[in-house]
Amino acid sequence: MTRNVQKITAQVKALPRKEFDEFLSWLAEYEIEHTNQWDKDLEWDSQPGGRLDFVLKRVQGDIAAGRTKPLDEVIHDS
Repeated sequence: MTRNVQKITAQVKALPRKEFDEFLSWLAEYEIEHTNQWDKDLEWDSQPGGRLDFVLKRVQGDIAAGRTKPLDEVIHDS
């Protein structure tokens, strides 16, 4: 654990209950915002020209070449 994280941890542990609850509420909101940003990044990356473009092109090629099966067929075969 880094020194900064150790300091923050000690400060959080020293908070009075009301301030600790306020901190937890803030942290939960921050986590939701961060998760939403991850979703936005993934959406952006999966757009044409995005970071995942090569994966999408490969999948589309596999579908066009008939190298895929319908999902219900895969599930029933397992």
